[in-house]
Amino acid sequence: MLDWLQTLPPTVVLLVAGLLVLGECTLGLGLVVPGESGLLVASTTVSDAPRFLALWAVVTVAAILGDSLGYLIGRRYGPRLRETRLVRRYGAGLWDRAADGLRRHGAWAVFFVRFLPAVRALTPAAAGSAGLRPHRFLPAAALGAATWSAVHIGLGVALGSAARNVEKYLSTGGTVVVGLIAVVLVLLMIRTLRGRRSAADLTREGAR
Repeated sequence: MLDWLQTLPPTVVLLVAGLLVLGECTLGLGLVVPGESGLLVASTTVSDAPRFLALWAVVTVAAILGDSLGYLIGRRYGPRLRETRLVRRYGAGLWDRAADGLRRHGAWAVFFVRFLPAVRALTPAAAGSAGLRPHRFLPAAALGAATWSAVHIGLGVALGSAARNVEKYLSTGGTVVVGLIAVVLVLLMIRTLRGRRSAADLTREGAR
């Protein structure tokens, strides 16, 4: 699998990774787009500093754009956004968690929830709905996106490097190990998606 990924043009990897992250960070798509897992897979193709920086820049911008779209939706519809079908897909309880975090921590909540998949796509919209000013929202969103991107790309690079080393030293056995790693990545994607849906279902049940 890693050999196949390495044959892809870098621009294709950048485009796919950027679109996946943009989708995951956009309100309404975050439950179905595996941006985090897709980024880890894309990061296994990084082999030098320029490619790391290129992927980091694209993913960071994509994450900021996704957050900004949610923020603008929140600014447009205000508190009534909580009662829409769009938010109910996630669960009103998750929205309330995002709103509570904003009340307690202000713009810092936008930064910290970047690392919490269940509420990541809701917090920007909640921030816009709550009236958080753009000059406070955007720096927090940018810092969170940049940090999150660097951490996940670093993890993906380490995973890819380890897999290639195993394949190099173990020959046929290495291929088996790489295959197992690929299976783990797929299972991680599935688990992430199920976790998001389960969290949304639980909050909907709690709201009843």
